[in-house]
Amino acid sequence: MGQPVDWWRHAAIYQVYPRSFADGDGDGVGDLAGVRARLPYLAALGVDAIWFTPWYPSDGADGGYDVADYRSIDPVLGTLAEAEALIRDAGALGLRTIVDIVPNHIAASHPWFAEALAAGPGSSARDRFFFRPGRGVGGQDPPNGWQSAFGGPAWRRVTEQDGSPGEWYLHLFAPEQVDLNWRNPQVRTEFEDVLRFWLRRGVSGIRIDSATMIIKDPDLPEVPERPGPGNHPYVDQDEVHDVYRQWRTVVDEESGGTAALVGEVWLADLDRLTAYLRPDELHTAFNFDLMAQPWHADALHASITRTLEAHRRVGAPATWVLSNHDVTRTVTRFGRADTAFDPAGRRPGVPTDLALGCRRAAAAALLVAALPGSLYVYQGDELGLPEVEDIDAEQRRDPIFAQTDGTDPGRDGCRVPLPWTASGTSHGFGPDDGAAPWLPQPAGWGTFAVDAQTGHPASMLTLYRTMLSLRRALPELAGQDLRWVHGDGRSPLADPASGLLAFTRGDRFVCLVNLGPDPVPLPGAEVLLVSGPLTARSHLPSDTAAWVRLA
Repeated sequence: MGQPVDWWRHAAIYQVYPRSFADGDGDGVGDLAGVRARLPYLAALGVDAIWFTPWYPSDGADGGYDVADYRSIDPVLGTLAEAEALIRDAGALGLRTIVDIVPNHIAASHPWFAEALAAGPGSSARDRFFFRPGRGVGGQDPPNGWQSAFGGPAWRRVTEQDGSPGEWYLHLFAPEQVDLNWRNPQVRTEFEDVLRFWLRRGVSGIRIDSATMIIKDPDLPEVPERPGPGNHPYVDQDEVHDVYRQWRTVVDEESGGTAALVGEVWLADLDRLTAYLRPDELHTAFNFDLMAQPWHADALHASITRTLEAHRRVGAPATWVLSNHDVTRTVTRFGRADTAFDPAGRRPGVPTDLALGCRRAAAAALLVAALPGSLYVYQGDELGLPEVEDIDAEQRRDPIFAQTDGTDPGRDGCRVPLPWTASGTSHGFGPDDGAAPWLPQPAGWGTFAVDAQTGHPASMLTLYRTMLSLRRALPELAGQDLRWVHGDGRSPLADPASGLLAFTRGDRFVCLVNLGPDPVPLPGAEVLLVSGPLTARSHLPSDTAAWVRLA
């Protein structure tokens, strides 16, 4: 496939949210047929791998993350045979496939949960989950005060077979997502078999959803007011590492050491994060530290430095993520007064300067693409799509919106189906005579379309295509070295206080990002790529990045 065995150390990986990528059959929902038809687009974009969010049968309670069967494909998206063909077709174009495994919970429609409800309290079927009696008179209160990530209590009471109020079960996300007990050997065996199932169908990577949450303190204590590292009852428990050591053994055996495990690891403590990347555990983990930072040079400089140092200690590559299907789109976030990302701060009606956000998003793309490690691109970021914030309440689908009674708009705004053509009833997402997209596309969506941007030298799509091509071609960007360029008294280079960041890769490649208010001169060099036009004096404007090769 033209990529080394350790391809994951430097890969550019494109995230596909299947329901919103391309609709092949016209039912208004994206599907595998739509992805297969657009594979040449992804190959031409210049990425190395595609990560698919869950494509399994699901009740749709959380965008596919409530999985009813890990060995099949949701009929809305296609068939298992189509998935196998998609993996083959992608491979023929040099694109590896990464599938999403959700080990923390299963769908309430999964056969295991139906068996547990029928079996009753104390049964082996219920031991696969967290069933507990309630507190208070008649067990009317939840077993503890744990809260769902989507809002409200993390427990739901069941009705037993005789019609009486029964035990409570744990759901750290939606009630339709039932948490699994990873101390049960049947759970561990099941997921090891699921890994083998997909690896034998040719996938090159496994992305692990909510990777830190699968082990719970068996005593189910209350969450401390300020839990320290490793002191949270259901996040980053030490025993979780035993699970991933075994997964690493399975993956290495099945792939001959060529497939990668990628963890979704939301941890503020980088030492705790990189503990998952020891040589016998995961290959890489999502690094959300940079994504959470504001658009300030000192904050970005500090985040990059501590990230690289922490990963270097365990010999693992960093990953760089600007957005995904769970966060406000970069163009919108960077156009606000508060440019940092915090899920708790996601609220509608915040003033946004989209032109400013677009300039900063383009500069940020060049920044992360020049860093050592692997790069993730969320579908639509290459088009400069903004967050869609004016979706009517009755059209929203994210459970966060419902469980917070609308106080949190949820994540629908970053999941609106892509525009492929400037015209058409769905802008090329589906056929013109097909059903309306499952989430509404706003007015003016066609201005961001692929065909509207193709061939335009100043478009975001052209920038991404050129950036990814250079990232693959330049030998300086293939290694793991990075050196900050420090000011010499005549230049503000790499002085975060001045708002300018600069670093070298190799002897001659320099990336400069101007986050300050004033244009700055470029060093004597060949300009390889800029995120926006230079000034009349060939200075680098504010909120602009450049890749240069020193003379």
